[in-house]
Amino acid sequence: RLIRHLLSIDFVFTLRESLKPQKSYVFYCQSCGDIIVKDRKFLRVLPLPSEDWSALVEEWCCHPNPFARSVLHPQHDDCFLGDTFLLLNSGNESHKSKENTKVICKRCKTMLGETVSSDTIKYYVTEVIIWPSERSFSTTPRSLFIQSMVAQCLVELSSAKSTFRFTIKGDDGKIYILIWLLNSDTLLVESLGSSSSLSVFTLFEDIFMPGSGPVGTWNAVKVLYQPCIKSRNKDIADAWENDIGVHPLKFPSQTCLELLLILGLSTASLPPSLQCMNSFQV
Repeated sequence: RLIRHLLSIDFVFTLRESLKPQKSYVFYCQSCGDIIVKDRKFLRVLPLPSEDWSALVEEWCCHPNPFARSVLHPQHDDCFLGDTFLLLNSGNESHKSKENTKVICKRCKTMLGETVSSDTIKYYVTEVIIWPSERSFSTTPRSLFIQSMVAQCLVELSSAKSTFRFTIKGDDGKIYILIWLLNSDTLLVESLGSSSSLSVFTLFEDIFMPGSGPVGTWNAVKVLYQPCIKSRNKDIADAWENDIGVHPLKFPSQTCLELLLILGLSTASLPPSLQCMNSFQV
């Protein structure tokens, strides 16, 4: 179905394009708006290599991999960007749960990320909002934010790596969704007038619809998907997991379930004849 891609709207922060060195940022919990990291200025903002970078080094080196035991950990003034997360030096920030390595929001108890080492924290891009310190902050509806961040990941990876199939994994290591990206240049047009469907399908939150004109338009990505919870579609999930042409994306397990609900509601808004393509849901 269509996942709304809100890069053109100001409240969505595109990490790879907008997170710059020598500027001060505040990290907020996306769920409740509580400040997680306050006024952090980075000297370096660097993209992380792909997860299989170490294996690729072995193909290029004629001697043992010199980076075999090296781990990429950010220093205090570093921010490293991954596909679905960013790595920060923990500094004086402390949100670690006593029971495990999960990073928990003190206010709403939402899982924000996890500790990678004693001085490194991984924050998932679906759980935090990063905003320049000098700009005023306002919260964003949860479903809109998840849609936008997932769409950003799909678009960036499909462009950079010519990858169009993705497994959505939880922090528990389980596959929750298989996603097949059809196209990333879809224009979504929605009527802003009263409609019986709006009472059933309110996924896109009317609060962000333009105030003037009879029709609202947004960029969107069009996908096919398969739910994999409760061992559904296990055979195809196993095949995709072992396929080098499929790229894994990891999010908190709860966020995977939220994304699955968003996709399901979107599919349900279609006529029954258009809800499936081959064995995939649209």
